[in-house]
Amino acid sequence: MLKNPLFYAKILLFGEYGIIQDSMGLSIPFDFYKGKLVLSPLSNNTDIESNQSLNRFYTYLVANSNENTPLPKLNLTKFKTDIDNGLTFDSSIPQGFGIGSSGALVAAIYNQYAYNKIEAEKSISKNDILHLKNCFGTMENFFHGRSSGLDPLICYLNLPVLIKSKTDVDTIGIPSQNAEGKGAIFLLDSGNPKDTEPMVNIFLEKMKNEGFRKVITEQFKKYNDECIHAFLKHDFNPLFNSLKKLSNVVFEHFKPMIPNTFHKLWKDGIDSNTYYLKLCGSGGGGYILGFTPDYQKALPLLKNYKPEVIYTF
Repeated sequence: MLKNPLFYAKILLFGEYGIIQDSMGLSIPFDFYKGKLVLSPLSNNTDIESNQSLNRFYTYLVANSNENTPLPKLNLTKFKTDIDNGLTFDSSIPQGFGIGSSGALVAAIYNQYAYNKIEAEKSISKNDILHLKNCFGTMENFFHGRSSGLDPLICYLNLPVLIKSKTDVDTIGIPSQNAEGKGAIFLLDSGNPKDTEPMVNIFLEKMKNEGFRKVITEQFKKYNDECIHAFLKHDFNPLFNSLKKLSNVVFEHFKPMIPNTFHKLWKDGIDSNTYYLKLCGSGGGGYILGFTPDYQKALPLLKNYKPEVIYTF
């Protein structure tokens, strides 16, 4: 009998690329999009493709299930039986948009098939969180080539997670939204899915350059961490001061990750101080994340990009 709880999307508010280099990150669940495992008659192409993708994932898990990988112990026999009986991942989470489509799938597979699984509870220990993150990273490598395991962790716990370093990850409360607030965090739709692995490879190649490494260490990580501290304190003047600097560093040094159609919009936000944009995940397509102190003032500049508010303050 399939258990089919829902697993939600996630938004990495801060930390894209930085968490690869051990800076801070802050990620929150995003319950507008969700997915669940279901048994299907495979009567349409979407279901057939999902089923075939799960079969490829099964093959990967079998091939990598040995003592030397931190994969969780999964009931792969049951997984294969369910795949043969029409298992699909019924999901509204857009694929390739940086909001956790593969993370939600990994979380659902773990929840359904793991032996001795660690339950997703508010009282979960740091050790269990790190163990899950490592297991999920190895599982999600199938989709991205290299995964931190963070996305599936957020999707599984369905709680905000603060990453202080690769070995210091914990759940955290974030400030409550203010429904009447002028300020907003929003998503913009680039119209094109992204492929994470090439973007990460570009970043790792750039990291071989001493000048770029210096920018990451002395500017990117500094402004990223300042943003997280200010956001968690609900301290919005410092937040927007640091956001402007962070947005500018990304614009200057992460151009390949910013879709061409967003270059002018990105720069206009910095120059006008009306809004600031940043990458949502690895970039290259998918969603762009934006912050504004006054959403109604920013809206005329953003309306052609289908803004979707995810948090108000």
